[in-house]
Amino acid sequence: MRRHPDRTLFAALAAALVLTFFRVPVASSQGLTLVAPYVEGELPLDDPAAAAWAQATPLSVPLSAQNVTRPMVLEATVRTVSARALHNGTELAVLVEWDDPTQDDTAVGVEAFRDAVALQFPLAAGPPFFCMGQVGGNVNIWHWKADWEAERTARSDVDSVYPNMYVDQYPFAAGDEPVAVAPADYSDPNYLPALAVGNLLAAAERRSSVEDLVAGGFGTLTPEPPEGQNVAGFGRWSDGRWQVIFTRTLRSPEAEDVSFAGGRVYSVAFAAWDGSNGERNGQKSTSQWVGLQLGAVPAGAQPEAAEARGLFNEGFYWVALPSIAVILLILGLIGVMILASRWLEEK
Repeated sequence: MRRHPDRTLFAALAAALVLTFFRVPVASSQGLTLVAPYVEGELPLDDPAAAAWAQATPLSVPLSAQNVTRPMVLEATVRTVSARALHNGTELAVLVEWDDPTQDDTAVGVEAFRDAVALQFPLAAGPPFFCMGQVGGNVNIWHWKADWEAERTARSDVDSVYPNMYVDQYPFAAGDEPVAVAPADYSDPNYLPALAVGNLLAAAERRSSVEDLVAGGFGTLTPEPPEGQNVAGFGRWSDGRWQVIFTRTLRSPEAEDVSFAGGRVYSVAFAAWDGSNGERNGQKSTSQWVGLQLGAVPAGAQPEAAEARGLFNEGFYWVALPSIAVILLILGLIGVMILASRWLEEK
């Protein structure tokens, strides 16, 4: 008797085809998701203890030492950060907390390194490499620096660390005290080339403690221009614990900025630096990609609510409908295969 393929085989092949087409893994583990609920009113931009944060469930994110490329540190000290997030239809705020017994908020000095923390968002369709992205997969990085936070209230320079130093004069500067000359004391920016080209490290004052950057792989980290620095930050250290708040509007006109909409899911990765451990640059702790889910904006609550609904409708028509059509086509092929197998069995 002649044997014919079983209908189960056709069904299994069709199911494999569907999973392959939609890139669905056969086995996967449950990933972490940071949920940012929608709240009405102003967000707590500079108050980690505000009652509004109680509306957000904290997420514990594990970190490990970056050991892919040099420079690296094999024993990073920040192993976990706790994160909360809120949005009000206009702005997104993320609160990141972690334990650190030392407050390293200055980078002035040969062996002085700052504490820092960063958020990273993919700019490509799918999440690229979680550590600085990759070629063709850029990432937007929000980098908070403890020394920048401290400099918002009091500028720290060499004379702050070495108060007994003395300099006869700084050429081309008009400061009253030669030892305490700041970039603002230079009347001609040509003598401060870093300041003249917009290097934020040479800025006379800190508008924000967060630097907005873009990267597409190791060695490509690039700050956005001064006019594109639109991420606000606030941080404080108390009783051996850092609390840092990142804030930015959901939408950004910058082409290399991530943009958000209520009711959608994004990816985010975390990184942290412990200055007392000599961590800087690639010597840091990093996380894998984590989900970031923004709560839906109630209809009519904000102008962005209509925009979010428009994005959903556009995504439905241009993404969901073609996908449904493909699924129906595959189901039709499965039906044809089953009918063909039955016909062969009857022969």
